[in-house]
Amino acid sequence: MNEDSYALVIRGGKELSGAIAVNGAKNDVLSLMAASVVFSHPVTLTNVPRISDVAKMKALLEGIGVRVTEDPDKRTITLDPSSVKNPVLDAALAEKIRASVMLIGPVMARLGEITFPYPGGCVIGKRPIDFFINGFKKLGADVTESDTVFSFRLKKHTGGNIVLPYPSVTVTETLMINSALGNGTTTITNAACEPEIESLAQFLGSGGAHITGAGTHTITVQGTNGRLLAQSRPEAFPVLPDRIEAGSFAILASLLGNPIRITQCAPRHIESLLERLRDLGVSVRAGNDWIEIRRPKQFTSVDIKTGPYPAFATDLQAPFTVLLTQAGGKAVVFETVFEERLHYIEELKQMGANITLCDPHRAIVVGPTPLSGRAVKSPDLRAGLAFIIAGLIAKGESVIHNVYHIDRGYEDIEARLRALGASIERRTL
Repeated sequence: MNEDSYALVIRGGKELSGAIAVNGAKNDVLSLMAASVVFSHPVTLTNVPRISDVAKMKALLEGIGVRVTEDPDKRTITLDPSSVKNPVLDAALAEKIRASVMLIGPVMARLGEITFPYPGGCVIGKRPIDFFINGFKKLGADVTESDTVFSFRLKKHTGGNIVLPYPSVTVTETLMINSALGNGTTTITNAACEPEIESLAQFLGSGGAHITGAGTHTITVQGTNGRLLAQSRPEAFPVLPDRIEAGSFAILASLLGNPIRITQCAPRHIESLLERLRDLGVSVRAGNDWIEIRRPKQFTSVDIKTGPYPAFATDLQAPFTVLLTQAGGKAVVFETVFEERLHYIEELKQMGANITLCDPHRAIVVGPTPLSGRAVKSPDLRAGLAFIIAGLIAKGESVIHNVYHIDRGYEDIEARLRALGASIERRTL
């Protein structure tokens, strides 16, 4: 069936209440699945979300020889890398998922080489492959490029000192995985420090990898000199709760919650967002693994500037911009991570938003302005969720196309929102 065979139809204006649980993190589970390649035995992950990106990564891993067993009801996946022999990624699959680049490190560490096409994913701006190329050259790789594929081959799997031009999460992750099996010590400076980095370090450490500094901007990895990782006492490893999903629900709750309780989450991972919500006038209560939010009578605008963790997450910028359309005053949205992540604003303006796009990185939002339902096309995963939120607060009916973008990171979103009282359904086109 064509990826765009469905649309989400929303009738807006309904107050929402109740509880909604956060699923496992897309960005965590994909890196853990990739890292399974450097283990000598099967590994099991729990709290695995049922999203299309997981299905694509599963297919990529099966293509190189990983045996995958799933239990969707228990939300577990077991990955057995003992038969990994194929260093060539399926081009059609890899072009559909940006996380395919995370396989560079583990496959090359295990087999000494990997061939892959330019990776796919959301079209939200440049995400240079040069960061990967330069990093792996420091670790002993030869890199060749043709019109359609890249080939990485290890001459000698050495350690090295790598200084990243930008604290990229995927670059940090795949270099960490590769270095875990290297010869000698690798230091990654200006590394990403997202919670997913710490989770990956703990997973690799469970198999005997020696990693220090995860969660800071300097990570040191002492390689095993080619020895595959092995857990002394194999046990399932939990996927983190999805902080972007939790933040998305918190923004929705700020607009329509009476109240909404977000469960199975980690509030400490989205403190930057929660503080901005409090600045807006939103009632936010939080515990160790829950957040309760009630919408205020009115909002006061605040500016936001995205950046690497722990700054305001770029993945929450689009949903928060929808929220700002309902806040009194003028706010500046400054997107510093991707230069094409504000394209969705034109569709939002068609719904009635008063937004001026200053340049590819900055927009001015003036509110409050009522939104009206209309048909929109989701340009990427996070803008798609923003359009759902816009449709839920708009007057009338909204139809959201390109739902496949949303399915990449949000499991069964319409059923979960209906449980809160939303009028939303998936229709076949």
